[in-house]
Amino acid sequence: MEHRISRRTALRNVVAGGAVAAAATSLSITPATAQAAPLKGRIKQSVCRWCYGKIPLEELCQAAKQMGLLSIELMGENDWPTLKKHGLTCAMANAKGISIGKGFNRVENHDRLIAIYEDLIPKAADAGLPNVICMSGNREGLDDEEGIEICAKGLKRIMGLAEAKKVNVVMELLNSKVNHKDYQCDHTAWGAELCRRVGSERMKLLYDVYHMQIMEGDIIRTIRENIQYIGHFHTGGNPGRNEIDETQEIYYPAVMKAIAETDFDGYVGQEFIPKGPDPLKSLRKAVQICDV
Repeated sequence: MEHRISRRTALRNVVAGGAVAAAATSLSITPATAQAAPLKGRIKQSVCRWCYGKIPLEELCQAAKQMGLLSIELMGENDWPTLKKHGLTCAMANAKGISIGKGFNRVENHDRLIAIYEDLIPKAADAGLPNVICMSGNREGLDDEEGIEICAKGLKRIMGLAEAKKVNVVMELLNSKVNHKDYQCDHTAWGAELCRRVGSERMKLLYDVYHMQIMEGDIIRTIRENIQYIGHFHTGGNPGRNEIDETQEIYYPAVMKAIAETDFDGYVGQEFIPKGPDPLKSLRKAVQICDV
């Protein structure tokens, strides 16, 4: 005899988070619209918009919300209202004119960058956003000590505003071996020293696990020793910045547990490039991997 699940039973299973696939089948709910089981919430998760650029923003917002994500990030002010409409934030705000190669390590860039951040920081604060991104720039022959000094000099000019508005200015750590040749903020020690020189609680680092695996490894120990300087995390599988599953070398459950154990209260942004035919399926899997 064929066993049938009643509508009431199926709904109870969905609420309880059990037998989601069976419930979706019984209720003719497609996988795209089925509500995922609630996340544990020890890690506040976000996703980087650029990795899913082919998906319309409205659709990505709906999918992100269903997965339990709290944010879609690296977006400018024109898109923040759309995120808010869907109950999402932008955990890392971006703006036109912020460049990886032309950053704070050149005095000639300071006035231009200060103008950008004097406009961006108040807007981020008004929108309730926690972080704005910044970059060191490329070395172009500049030694690391001088680079720190020049970056600190420029960043100090916006720290008073960041402190008043309670917005973090977060410099991203990137690898200079594979993806961003000559980028200066390419080691955690350099970034941590910059934070110390700037001397503000609003100066933080974006610790990208993918990039730092390439440059220095020893991920968990480095996170634990520098957590006071880290304001945000990014994921990505190495090699290739693809899925963060068993196809790559970083074991993300252990990394996420280490982050959670520090009582870090910021966001972890999913920033891998999905390889499969269904990018949202890859994102769902990554969200579950990081939900420790």
